[in-house]
Amino acid sequence: MHFTSEQRLDDGVLEREFTLGEIPGTLWTSESAAPAPLVLMAHNNGLPKAEPRLVARARYTAARGYAVATIDAAGCGDRPRSAADEQARADLRRAMQAGEPVDEIFESFIGPLVENAVPEWQTALDALLELPEIGGPVGYSGGWTALGIRLAVVEPRIAAAGFFAGGYVPRAQREEARQVTLPLLFLLQWDDEGNPRRRALDLFDAFGSKEKTLHANLGGHTGTPWFELEDGCRFLDRHLK
Repeated sequence: MHFTSEQRLDDGVLEREFTLGEIPGTLWTSESAAPAPLVLMAHNNGLPKAEPRLVARARYTAARGYAVATIDAAGCGDRPRSAADEQARADLRRAMQAGEPVDEIFESFIGPLVENAVPEWQTALDALLELPEIGGPVGYSGGWTALGIRLAVVEPRIAAAGFFAGGYVPRAQREEARQVTLPLLFLLQWDDEGNPRRRALDLFDAFGSKEKTLHANLGGHTGTPWFELEDGCRFLDRHLK
């Protein structure tokens, strides 16, 4: 792991960019809590790690005494995209905006994206846990629910997870949801235009966790109330501290 930049933010959080081979990432830490539990934070099917809503969540969570890390998936952020990736993203956006069926496009694009992303997240996890300022345990938090499901199934170091939305999840991860047994917090925007409510509720029902909590709020995809971030940190506090 090679750190490429370092910035002390006004909330007392240290933000560091890093590279791990071809994988670019960001780590947020607070000097007030070392060694700190680690939260892996991903956003909506591989949207860039610099996405403002992810950065805001990461900074808030780090200020609460966590180390927070994210990476860019292949074809996302500053990583090269193939022409096929660009076409798949365009087709998916067009179909969703037109209200057309998107399942097959979603499967052909997001399914392989999850398969390729999981080993990279595990590589990043290995490197992050070697840092002296990070002590574990590990949690997952983010809107890329399919990635979180796969990591929760294959990665025993993850002790708790918070998922956002979840209406569109590949078939493989919908089946794997029954194998997820760790404590789970699931956020749902009731009027989310990009995540069908019934599908999200069915996914929540499928999770095998004995401790799982559903928070539903009125509003669209980007309208999650800020207090849910505070509640999410309290959930992490219960299971990671």
